[in-house]
Amino acid sequence: MGETKVIALEANGAVSHATDLNGYAIGSGPHQSSQTNEHTASSIVQLKPPQRPKKPNYQHIHRFPLPLQTYPLPIFHPTNPLSLLHLAYTYLSHLLSPPSSHPPRLYKATFHHESRSCHVTDPESIKALWEMGFFGKGTLSRSELTWEVRERAKRASGMGITAAEDATRRRRDERKAFKLERAREGAEKVALQRERERESEQVEGEAGLDEAEEVEAHDELPKHDARAEDKSRVDDRVDSAEPEGWTTPNPTAGDDEKTPLLTSMNGEVTSKSQALPPVPDTLEDDVVNEATFANEEHLQLTLEEAFFLAYGLGVLDIALPPGVQPIEGASPLSSPSIAFSRLLHTFAAHSTFPIQPSNQSLSPANPFFLHYATYHHFRSLGWVVRPGTKFSCDYLLYNRGPVFSHAEFAVIIIPAFEDEYWRTPDGIALRGDQKERDWWWLHCINRVQSQVKKTLVLCYVEVPAPMEEGRDRVVGVAEVLGRYKVREFVLKRWSMNRCR
Repeated sequence: MGETKVIALEANGAVSHATDLNGYAIGSGPHQSSQTNEHTASSIVQLKPPQRPKKPNYQHIHRFPLPLQTYPLPIFHPTNPLSLLHLAYTYLSHLLSPPSSHPPRLYKATFHHESRSCHVTDPESIKALWEMGFFGKGTLSRSELTWEVRERAKRASGMGITAAEDATRRRRDERKAFKLERAREGAEKVALQRERERESEQVEGEAGLDEAEEVEAHDELPKHDARAEDKSRVDDRVDSAEPEGWTTPNPTAGDDEKTPLLTSMNGEVTSKSQALPPVPDTLEDDVVNEATFANEEHLQLTLEEAFFLAYGLGVLDIALPPGVQPIEGASPLSSPSIAFSRLLHTFAAHSTFPIQPSNQSLSPANPFFLHYATYHHFRSLGWVVRPGTKFSCDYLLYNRGPVFSHAEFAVIIIPAFEDEYWRTPDGIALRGDQKERDWWWLHCINRVQSQVKKTLVLCYVEVPAPMEEGRDRVVGVAEVLGRYKVREFVLKRWSMNRCR
C-alpha cells in the first residue's frame, strides 16, 4: 500500500534499496535503514564534482566601451515633477562647469620603429586601455595580458594551467603524443602481421614434399636474417619517432620500461604520468622567488590603435625615440594640429618596407591611410575592432569584446582607385604593384570565413588623388583623412545544397 521511492546507490555499482513511506527498508528494521541512509548520503557527497572557480564579472570590468567618462542626464518621469527639477539642475551644472571626459593624466606610450608599434609599460595605463575598449595585446600572451598570472601560478603549484595559452599548449602536446603513440602501435601491428605471414609461409613450406625439406632447411637461415633485419628497421623507425613525453623511471632502465604520457585504451586517451617541475618546499625559496619575480610583459598597440587613441580620443601621449622625427608640443591634447600631421606621416612612413624617407611625399594609397580610415570608421560605429591576421583578414569586428562573444564579421580592405587621376600614366606609376584581386582569392577567403562562422565584409576605401607637393604636410589631419570614403559590401558564401 502506498508509494515507494528508490534510494540510489553506492559509488561503485548499481545497488538500490526500496523503502516504504516511513523511510524503513522493506524487510529490515529501523537500524539497518538508518545505516543505509547514512551510507547513501556519504556516497552522494563523494560523487559531487568539485566546484569550479567563479569567473570574473566581465559585465562590470568592461562596462565602459572607451577610455572616456560620460555623464548622461537623469531620466525624466512625467508622473514625477521632482524629476524635472533634477534634470534641469544637472543640465545647468554641466552647462556652466562641464566635467572632463578625459582621464586625470594621459596614458603614456612609446613608439618603436623596430616592431612598428607603440608599447605601453605603465600598469595603470595597460589596465585602463584593455578594460575600456580592448586596445592592444600582450606581448607574451595571445590577447589579454595573462603572462604574470600564469607565471605566478607556475611558481606556486608547478602547473599553472590557468590561461588559454596553457590550455592550448597542453592540448597540442597531448595530440602530438597521441599521434606518435598511434604511429608506434601501427608500426607494431605491421611488424606482427609480417611475422605471421612469414610463419604461415614457413608452415606451408614444411607441409610440402619430403624432397624439399633439405632445401627448406637450407633457406631457413636467410629468412630468419631478413626477418630480423626488417624488425630492426621497424624498431629504429619507431624509436626515432618517440614522443618527448616518454619517461623512464630508472636512468639505467631499458626501452621496455618506458611509460608513455598518453596511451590509447578503448578509443580514449588517458594520462599515465606527468613530469612536473620541482616545487620549492621551504618558505625561504618562496620569498626569494617572489622577490625576484618581475612582470616582463607589456601592452603592444598597433599604429592604427595608437593614432586613434591619440588623435581620435585624445587620451594617449606618444613619445618618439631620438632616431625618429620629433613631434612638437608636450602632449597631443595641448599641441597644435601640425603635431598630429607629423605623427600621421611618421606612422605612414613606417607602415611600408623599406621605411620611406621623411623628405619624400607619401602616396594616398599608403597602407596606414587605408587601414586607419577603416579602423576609425568601424570604431565610430561602436564596434570593437581587433587585428584579424589569424583568420586571413585585416580586422575582426566584435559586438562587445573578445571576452563576451566571438567576432561576427571579418573585414578585408580593398583600395578603390576610382578617381580619374589613377588612369593617367603618373597615377598608374604611383599605384605600383597594387593589383586587383581575382575570383580564386575571393573564394579562398570566403571559404575560410564560412568555416569559422564569420561573415565576410569587403571594405572598399576610395583613394583620392594626391595633393600638391608639400601641401599634405601643412594641412590638418582632418582634411587629409576626410578625403577617403569607405563603402561596405557584405558577402556570404552560396552553397547549392543549403540554398535550394
